[in-house]
Amino acid sequence: MSSPLVSVLMTSFNREAFIASAIESVLVQTLDDFELIVCDDASSDRTVEIARSYAERDARVKVVAHATNVGDYPNRNRAAGLARGRYLKYHDSDDVMYPHCLAVMVGFLERDPAVVAALSGGQQWAGGPCPMVLTPSLAYEREFLGAGLFHVGPGAALFRRDAFNEFGGYPSGGAASDYLFWMDICSRASVMLVPADLFYYRVHAGQELSNGRNQMDYVLAGAAAWRQLRSPSCPLAPNTCEQAKRNLIFTTLRGAWRKARRGQIGAAAAAIRHGGPTAVEWLRYLRPPRRVPNAGTPTTSEAQA
Repeated sequence: MSSPLVSVLMTSFNREAFIASAIESVLVQTLDDFELIVCDDASSDRTVEIARSYAERDARVKVVAHATNVGDYPNRNRAAGLARGRYLKYHDSDDVMYPHCLAVMVGFLERDPAVVAALSGGQQWAGGPCPMVLTPSLAYEREFLGAGLFHVGPGAALFRRDAFNEFGGYPSGGAASDYLFWMDICSRASVMLVPADLFYYRVHAGQELSNGRNQMDYVLAGAAAWRQLRSPSCPLAPNTCEQAKRNLIFTTLRGAWRKARRGQIGAAAAAIRHGGPTAVEWLRYLRPPRRVPNAGTPTTSEAQA
């Protein structure tokens, strides 16, 4: 059996209300050289039943159902381990992929073999037209000095499978595993920003992002970002890195203040206590932030390189 060009990886847990539309949006892609692997994490509703009904009608659909729940990102890594395609495309079981999504993302990534992943989103990227290739320093400038980058979820990316496996997949960071993943990948390799609005990101109460139990995961991810800015592996120039530290300190404090105003005193205290900086570093770097929306945009010469 020949390998498909793309492995679409759909992880699911109790998504009976959304998984049919998610699967159907993959099956109508204009690029049809793909396999769709649905990896269910021990759902207690009809999610698996619905997914298997599609597998019975379309040989490109494969369903794997875990007997016990392993968690969101471990499940994503398991799905990647089943893939046969040259490219990996995560597609969440509550989202909708527009028909041209795979064709656009694969087309851009095929043009530049040095890039490990293509990233899309719900809005246009600041700074200029796509595609934009971000070196490690540009990716870090965009994250810490500009409009942000590492917040993009797995469904926003198309990966080269070999590169994804070489990097070891998602780390164990709970709900913030994707942030930690991008912080690591973008320090070591180039990524490509491609046009936005290639998929519909559904917002609803059942998402992991809206689960208050995950707050500490994001606090610890912020602490990891602080350690990375202090690490020799940080790709930013020294002066730029100093400003990035000031911006991160301010963002951490602002988040703690907002939690305190909502009455979440314990969460606010945890953000300060476990956010990374020491008391001396808080005093040194707590300054007004300076962000520029188009930070991390390649210059004309960089874009043509």
